[in-house]
Amino acid sequence: MLDYNIDLSGKTILVTGAAGFIGSSLCARLLSSVNGVKVVGIDNINDYYDVRIKEERLKKLEACTGFTFIRGDISDKCAVDALFAEYRPQVVVNLAAQAGVRYSISNPGAYVSSNLIGFYNILEACRHSYDNGDGVEHLVYASSSSVYGSNKKVPYSTDDKVDNPVSLYAATKKSNELMAHAYSKLYDIPSTGLRFFTVYGPAGRPDMAYFGFTDKLVSGKTIQIFNYGHCKRDFTYIDDIVEGICRVMRHAPERKTGDDGLPVPPYSLYNIGNSHPENLLDFVTILQEELVRAGVLPEDYDFDAHRQLVPMQAGDVPVTYADTAPLERDFGFKPSTSLRDGIRHFAEWYAGYYGTCRK
Repeated sequence: MLDYNIDLSGKTILVTGAAGFIGSSLCARLLSSVNGVKVVGIDNINDYYDVRIKEERLKKLEACTGFTFIRGDISDKCAVDALFAEYRPQVVVNLAAQAGVRYSISNPGAYVSSNLIGFYNILEACRHSYDNGDGVEHLVYASSSSVYGSNKKVPYSTDDKVDNPVSLYAATKKSNELMAHAYSKLYDIPSTGLRFFTVYGPAGRPDMAYFGFTDKLVSGKTIQIFNYGHCKRDFTYIDDIVEGICRVMRHAPERKTGDDGLPVPPYSLYNIGNSHPENLLDFVTILQEELVRAGVLPEDYDFDAHRQLVPMQAGDVPVTYADTAPLERDFGFKPSTSLRDGIRHFAEWYAGYYGTCRK
């Protein structure tokens, strides 16, 4: 295992996308478990999905000591520069991004603005923090399992070649990895990219399958299961994602000199996934059972009448499967929450948030 070289206690940590699913969960974890930490969150609260969920997440965070929220967009360079100048974050976790594979097909501009320009602004701010004598100790940023595209080799390894994205979203995430590597090389900025695999859990993103399926079922609508149910996904519970991020934050890639005498970029890349791909039909069965158990749906609900098997949709891939051996080797951590347990937590949250047996 790697030795931690960053003590988060008393540090100022910037979390972009702080009102998002992963961002808000990370902020809550840091505020509750790290002594004297100051968390600065930024989010533009866009309406890609129900802003009420984002506002509910923020409401809980703003009740915590040590949390500062800034409503802003990382694609606004002046706003990012001003934030860095005022708060001088020592650790930066970039989770702000326009998410969604399918949405990128019809709205490419949103991805260029947030995922490319926004990330460039974060990199530039980290770079110039060194000019002010308060260099960022570690930049951690979100990538995605989408970068693997239609890679047929499984499990997916960070050593795999990923040059054939099947969506613009995936292309922007791969671009983030390349940009971070260049900045690590040129400006000696320690950075670590994390490829997340199908994150789910309570208060998650309504555009994700488990949440969207639930909304449709309670409304009596039909859910569509792509690739006739033969897709597999490496579902990863939110607490496992946050645990992985927290461990990675504490070890910045070290500055080294290579055998050729030249600097080696202080750069790392890891998968964070459950390493247990689930067939979509099995996933839907578990979801149905847990929704009934939580009282979200009645016991006599006719599921067969409300689901339809359909062909693969553009931008989708048949399987995602994470090789997490490097994460386990370096940080002693392997995500382990079962899909049944994770979906149960979601169903119970959904019942509490929206009520039971909605029609």
